[in-house]
Amino acid sequence: MKQLILSSVTRLDLVVWLLVLTFFCGSSLLFQGDIQLSFMGASGIIMEMMLIGLSVEIIIESIKHIKGIGTITGFITNGPEDLCLIVGLVAGDVLFAASTPLGSNFMNPVLLIVATIICGNTLATIKTKPLYSAITIGTTASLAVSFYLIPDSFYKYWLVAALVITVPLFFLRPGEGEEESDEMYHESARRWLIPAILLLFGAGYFLDPVVSFAAEHSKAPKGVIGFLVLASLTSWPEFKSCLALLSRNKPLAAILNITISNITNIWLAASGIAYYMLSQQIH
Repeated sequence: MKQLILSSVTRLDLVVWLLVLTFFCGSSLLFQGDIQLSFMGASGIIMEMMLIGLSVEIIIESIKHIKGIGTITGFITNGPEDLCLIVGLVAGDVLFAASTPLGSNFMNPVLLIVATIICGNTLATIKTKPLYSAITIGTTASLAVSFYLIPDSFYKYWLVAALVITVPLFFLRPGEGEEESDEMYHESARRWLIPAILLLFGAGYFLDPVVSFAAEHSKAPKGVIGFLVLASLTSWPEFKSCLALLSRNKPLAAILNITISNITNIWLAASGIAYYMLSQQIH
């Protein structure tokens, strides 16, 4: 386990952490924010990213022998979006509740491409089930965009369209193989699976408030924060999963991690909208 902890922190992580510190502290200096609170917020983001990366590595090591690892990680890495959806619904803000899962549908495929470039297997990944990948990513991104373009009265139509499109895409996903593994190592790693999943959910849930804290005190432009920082960091679990899977020569699993994550994001948004519509009828 100690070796896994050390291997989960790579030079890429160190570079990203330095960029996070530079962005928020530099913005604080440029826009006359609070440099100390900005540094604290940026440090909190780095800690969150480290915990997310570690939990993803443990999860993948624990289930790497299981058939369908890409699908499973696609569901697990959406845990933070689950929690954010619930928080938004409790607050009575359906747009906020749906924004986190729907927003991830744009950054997920971008980070998949970045992961393939880093791991040096872009062509191999592109050639792996290209039709399914293109259709799934394209339709889930289109559904996410369309939600923000329609009035409240059209939510029910969006809900029906989302289910009609994504449910077949889920069941038509390519099948994954199963690989042999060291049973003794698997037994050791499996003990850490549940704690790692809980850690991922917790770290992912607090990532958005920590980023918002750093953004507030650094006075960074909201447009830049929303598009570059929030969108990238909230998809960090999917990105780390793709890196871990691609480094193990599992391009199909990495693709399914992203496509299933996008499908699940649509389902999360749909469940939030259905709850909102039901509550409106009751009241």
